[in-house]
Amino acid sequence: MTPTQVKDVPTVYWNAEKGAYYLLCMTDPDVPTRAKPVRREFRHWLVGNIPDNRVDQGEALSEYVGAGPPKHTGLHRYVFLVYKQPGKINFEERRVNNRTVGDRPKFSIRKFAQKYNLGDPVAGNLFQAQYDAYVPKLYGQFSRVYRVLNFILRR
Repeated sequence: MTPTQVKDVPTVYWNAEKGAYYLLCMTDPDVPTRAKPVRREFRHWLVGNIPDNRVDQGEALSEYVGAGPPKHTGLHRYVFLVYKQPGKINFEERRVNNRTVGDRPKFSIRKFAQKYNLGDPVAGNLFQAQYDAYVPKLYGQFSRVYRVLNFILRR
């Protein structure tokens, strides 16, 4: 896939148990590159308290941000994981919109799942993407601080 193709919020489905709550996460574990992922993971999307598989009715902890691998970093994996929650959860994390970086860098879905006793994922998928002409537009929606940080990471 290309960043241009995945710029909009995707439709995600899984076999859900009626009346259950789920958490959906999308991360990039290849930051800054797949060969040297020293800043993994970047959290692109995190939605909890999803009733059944109705993502649009869940609680957005981090609004969706599409793929944005920097120039010359090769293919990045974008991983979707779904966890069945033990019930509705009062998440402590600060909410992050799609115009700020917030706590997106150096996220660990494994630690997050442990913190909230989510167990193992019940569904997952992934796609790969590398830089295209849309990426600068994506970075443009973030704060100036992030754009400077991204410039430094590319060096």
